[in-house]
Amino acid sequence: MKQLNALDLFTVGIGPSSSHTVGPMRAARLFALELQSAGLIESVAKIQITLYGSLGATGAGHGTTNALIAGLAGETAEGCDPVAVLGAWGSAVEAGQISLLGHTVPLAESDLKFEPRTHLPRHSNGMLFDAFDASGSVLLSRQYFSVGGGFVEGDEAPLMIDTDVPYAFSSAAELIEICEREGLTIAQVVRANAVAQIGEAAVEAKLASVWAAMSSCVESGLKGRGTLPGYLAVPRRAASMAEALRAREADFVPNTELSNEWLQAYAIAVNEENAAGMRVVTAPTNGAAGIIPAVGYFAKQFKKVSDERLVSEFLLTAAGIGSLYKMNASISGAEAGCQGEVGSACSMAAAGLAAVLGGTVRQIENAAEIAMEHNLGLTCDPVGGFVQLPCIERNAIAAGTAVAAVRLALIGDGSHKISLDTVIETMRQTGLDMSTKYKETSMGGLAVNVIEC
Repeated sequence: MKQLNALDLFTVGIGPSSSHTVGPMRAARLFALELQSAGLIESVAKIQITLYGSLGATGAGHGTTNALIAGLAGETAEGCDPVAVLGAWGSAVEAGQISLLGHTVPLAESDLKFEPRTHLPRHSNGMLFDAFDASGSVLLSRQYFSVGGGFVEGDEAPLMIDTDVPYAFSSAAELIEICEREGLTIAQVVRANAVAQIGEAAVEAKLASVWAAMSSCVESGLKGRGTLPGYLAVPRRAASMAEALRAREADFVPNTELSNEWLQAYAIAVNEENAAGMRVVTAPTNGAAGIIPAVGYFAKQFKKVSDERLVSEFLLTAAGIGSLYKMNASISGAEAGCQGEVGSACSMAAAGLAAVLGGTVRQIENAAEIAMEHNLGLTCDPVGGFVQLPCIERNAIAAGTAVAAVRLALIGDGSHKISLDTVIETMRQTGLDMSTKYKETSMGGLAVNVIEC
């Protein structure tokens, strides 16, 4: 069976969007590398890029223009300087040129085209790259699709990697059956499969780097001040929230009475870093990047869960549940609405927390199901095309939902009427039924009404 590497749902990158920033950066770099490998790069006199659907509608507000320029220059989301990327498009337009892996190519603003009303058949986040020589002849033309979570597919690119794994599964029911038959936890199953795919050393390094980046993002966000980018002029507030909570802590014994407030502050901190275009972890998307780190940090601070267990149990369990959404539904806001982003992250966080709090496999599945069930139908309508309103607060609320789902699941024995598989399929169907204007296009909902007011 072809099996998704669940750890690919966590990638260290930059904000504000996995599908609109990280994905396009990767696509642009892939196009540049293909030109280079074909020996065509020195002949390129013009690059033209067309953004379709959701990318065409909200790409500018999501940092797509900057990401494309950085990707053509060879930058990666994992290794780039986030501050430099923030000004990449403006600098290129001002200079009238871009770097194509070191080769200078002229640039005009008209070389980037937006086609928000044209949806390519495969996915709403479509991109067309065309490279021309000095005579205007096409040297290379490629389509790419940013399918959510930073994943990029070409016309023929497979989603899954074809690797033999010891415990292949494609549903929660299969995952539970494997765990109960083999006497393993979800985290142990996911780890064994990942080791088979990329090796033990790579798994260890990946998990350590992901949790370190998540923790760092929470801590940086709690110090961040000022105003977020864009004409909305949204003020950052995580730092002031933290100050207010510290001032109140002396009045509470024990301090855990403020745990819910801190949980929300952690989520807001991460998503303000994301909205500012800084270093974040796609988990499983950038728009929902604050939920899993916030719940994990909450577990560390208020449930005394060690960093070691957060790495070895929390992240792996969350990744296993997330892979079910990626395989069987969608984590793309442009495809499923915000239920695909925030809903899946909420479900993943609930599963991870239930695991480190001692839940059984069936209680973990129940927690994940509860969390997603109450995010069904959630629309994606970012105001102004920015990952700010309502996205930042939405992560805080979803983090609270994840914790509430765990509390409810752990009271029971794991028995419940609606399965996680049923909820995932329902989310997929709901996404198909949802109007396009509620799928990351800023053409409906709050995106329209806030501006009109």
